[in-house]
Amino acid sequence: MRILRTFAAAALSLGITSAAHAEDPNKLITILTSAEPQTQLMAMVLTMNAINAGAEAKILLCGPAGDIALADAPASATAGQPPKDASPQGLMKMLMAQKNLKVQVCAIYLPGKGVDASVLIEGVTAAAPDAMGADIVSANTTIMSF
Repeated sequence: MRILRTFAAAALSLGITSAAHAEDPNKLITILTSAEPQTQLMAMVLTMNAINAGAEAKILLCGPAGDIALADAPASATAGQPPKDASPQGLMKMLMAQKNLKVQVCAIYLPGKGVDASVLIEGVTAAAPDAMGADIVSANTTIMSF
C-alpha cells in the first residue's frame, strides 16, 4: 500500500508539473548575425509571425547584424526591401514599439566597435551572457539563427 501511495504521489506531482509547463508560453530567441539585408528582414518577419502566433520573443544581434541596432545604421539596415518596402531596422523598431520585443546586441559587439551603448537606438541593450545563456536553455524555448 505504501508503494502505491508513493507511486500515486509521484504521478500527481508529474501531472501538476506538466500542467504548469503547459501554461508556459512558447519562447523564441532569434539570433541574427548575417550582414545580408534580405536575411535580416526575413528574421524580423519570422519573429513577428511567431509573436503573432503567441510566442514571447527576443532578438540577439551579433557581428554585422548588430549594425541594425545603431542609431546611425548603414543604409542596408534602413533601406526598404521587396515586396512591402520594409527594412530590417524599421520592422525591428515596429516590433519593439507594438509587440514589446526585447532586442539586445551581443555583449562583445559594443566593445568590439570601440563604442558604448549611446550609439544604439532607444530600447536596445547589451546582452548579459549569463542571462542569455539561461534564456537559451529555458523550457519551451526555440532558437532561430540567421
